[in-house]
Amino acid sequence: MGINDERDLEANMQIGPTELGMVRLFITSGTVEVPMDFDPEEAEEIAEEIRAAAAAARAVKPR
Repeated sequence: MGINDERDLEANMQIGPTELGMVRLFITSGTVEVPMDFDPEEAEEIAEEIRAAAAAARAVKPR
């Protein structure tokens, strides 16, 4: 399965700082928990990638 394959799956995501100075993405779905920690620079790179993907998505599917 790839990024364009639809799935009938529900998940929750929380984003926040940790007490160790990292940025945590915490994803849960059912009994699965996926904590992902990034240093602030990596988190900013991820945020830029999300913004770029949002811009590309707007170009594909107008609001």
